Amino acid sequence: MPPSGPSLSYRDAGVDIDAGDRLVENIKPYAKRTMRPEVIAGIGGFGALFELPKRYREPVLVAGTDGVGTKLKLAFALGKHDTIGIDLVAMSVNDILVQGAEPLFFLDYYVCERLEVEIATEVIKGIALGCERAGCALIGGETAEHPRAFTPGEYDLAGFAVGVVEKSKAIDGSRIGAGDVLIGLASSGPHSNGFSLIRKIIETSRADLARTLPELPAQQRLGEALLEPTRIYVKPVLTLLGELPVHGMAHITGGGLIENVHRMFPGHVAARLDSRRWPRPPVFDWLQRAGNVATAEMHRVFNCGIGFLLVMPADAVAQALARLGELGERAYAIGAVVPRDAGVAGTVVE
Repeated sequence: MPPSGPSLSYRDAGVDIDAGDRLVENIKPYAKRTMRPEVIAGIGGFGALFELPKRYREPVLVAGTDGVGTKLKLAFALGKHDTIGIDLVAMSVNDILVQGAEPLFFLDYYVCERLEVEIATEVIKGIALGCERAGCALIGGETAEHPRAFTPGEYDLAGFAVGVVEKSKAIDGSRIGAGDVLIGLASSGPHSNGFSLIRKIIETSRADLARTLPELPAQQRLGEALLEPTRIYVKPVLTLLGELPVHGMAHITGGGLIENVHRMFPGHVAARLDSRRWPRPPVFDWLQRAGNVATAEMHRVFNCGIGFLLVMPADAVAQALARLGELGERAYAIGAVVPRDAGVAGTVVE
């Protein structure tokens, strides 16, 4: 005999299939704007199909995955969800760019306790915008509701990018040598790193995210400065790679300048950076003051104004700086590669 009592549905359990269907329909036009000619089948199927560009003779795939971390907590606090997706894309495409890869496609994972279609749409619109900026296609993803297993009103994000580089042109840092120059590309702020410390500074200083502060540009609120999305460096850097020699690159993420710069270096050389050679965004001045953070710790946690770094031969630097300026980047010669036996191990910021 069938059990007695009310008939239960998936919605009764906390999962709204209709809401998921509405989200898919909402995001289709934004994903469509990211399409590339190599996409054979994108959003809507069980898997997406992508053909490798025919211009590559020996294509090597490069993949990267990341999230946004606790920067999400600020998005929740401010009720602002339209740029956090740009951060998600930036963290992966900037990483694979370090090897010289052209990002081809991106997939995302959005998980929440209960799907709020309007919020999720804003998030994925940001993901699509990030893909447009990177020149890669948003070809799929996953949206999941975890009722009674996730914090109500919040969500988490993850994503991954796949790119391609010609085997002979892959950048692994092996050409870096003493005398090379480090060129830094300006960041837009903390990007998506160091937010556990940022949130601790906000908590201990009792900062009001809605307030303007003396350190910040006129009329910019603290929350706005901290939520400024991560810069995507793909298009200008790929252009530069096609024109000038680049020996190595680094994406300045968790670990700041100290931990990221020398990750690409051969063992016999190190990096010496001069912090006077680039302007530090004002938000870092506030973070250091409000948290009483030591300068060494600032360089170990944050990008401090440099979001991406190139290593180039000295005779190409002037041309590279001019070209990057033409491409819309603020770029600075910020240091040099030195022998490790010169008393420098890893990266030193002076």
